[in-house]
Amino acid sequence: MPHLNPIDALELDNELDDDERLIRDTVSVFVRDRVTEHVADWFEAGTFPTRELGPELGQLGLLGMHLEGYGCAGVSATAYGVACRELEAADSGLRSFVSVQGSLVMFPIHRYGSEEQKQEWLPKLASGEAIGCFGLTEPDQGSDPGNMRTQAKRDGDDWILNGTKMWITNGSVADIAVVWARTEEGIRGFLVPKDTPGFTTSEIHKKLSLRASVTAELHLEDVRLPASAVLPGVTGLKGPLSCLSEARFGILCGVVGAARTCYLSALEYSTTREQFGRQLGGFQLTQQKLARMQVDLVNAQLLALRLSKLKDAGKLRPEQVSLGKLANVRAALDTARTARTILGANGITTEYPVLRHANNLETVLTYEGTEEIHTLVVGQSVTGIAAYR
Repeated sequence: MPHLNPIDALELDNELDDDERLIRDTVSVFVRDRVTEHVADWFEAGTFPTRELGPELGQLGLLGMHLEGYGCAGVSATAYGVACRELEAADSGLRSFVSVQGSLVMFPIHRYGSEEQKQEWLPKLASGEAIGCFGLTEPDQGSDPGNMRTQAKRDGDDWILNGTKMWITNGSVADIAVVWARTEEGIRGFLVPKDTPGFTTSEIHKKLSLRASVTAELHLEDVRLPASAVLPGVTGLKGPLSCLSEARFGILCGVVGAARTCYLSALEYSTTREQFGRQLGGFQLTQQKLARMQVDLVNAQLLALRLSKLKDAGKLRPEQVSLGKLANVRAALDTARTARTILGANGITTEYPVLRHANNLETVLTYEGTEEIHTLVVGQSVTGIAAYR
């Protein structure tokens, strides 16, 4: 009986063009050579070599790769999604670094920034010379950013910012922060260099998830910025929400890689581990788990590919992105948990990747919009009734 290819059972990668396959293979080799062997140690130590890997990722053209000009590669959305998939096959922290840099920092500068801001920051961010972070979430405001407390007030031609941002990826290592604040005219985005007086960060420790990633709190106390620090192209929640939609697209593609890694780990283990005198994969209950994981993986792959094609055609809507994140993150998390049961006690060690991925996916389930928020987005889309409050 012919075997399904467990990596790509429906041969969906045949839908990729030559450039997209090249990016897939290039990222896969990079992950294998530079990340896979070390990431479990980074996770255990709670570290991520940002300054070392940043320029390497920039050299490969992966930072802001879906943007045009200013040193960015300008590849298709499908290629970006495939790159996210191959990055997250190693660890969600690696994909998060690339997502934050490209979709949450470079995208708003590219879309809403002045020409001077673009010229100053985008080439450095694309090369990995500079690292960025995105300041939206606050200690008391996560899913409801419209009620943020961070404020920016005019003082002559300058702005004075006060507030706190929480759970900020790359926050303590970033050279530039895109900070969203409430103003008299609405929510605005500000570019805050790391050495600005009054701007400090504190790294968050004791995490049980996404440990191979730098997470910090941002503190702004009477931070004075010139008028040139404001992103001039947007006012209101449209600004940060459009950035989040970009990042969510990378997530819904990326988690396919995490699910694939967990599935392959369980599949290999089930065909080499023996219990009761036979291979573990020869038992019906194990095959049920493997078959269910294969179906979930294929569904996630199909959804990611379809949404990638819609994005390339300029037809992807935010509620479709919410549907994709809601479905694919849940499928990846369920796959990781099921894979852990096949590995038994071995599954709880960092020798195998499944529980590390499961722990990471607990964070991915929540960030860039919780599962509950995306459920309500989809619910409103199909009923026409908002149910957030």
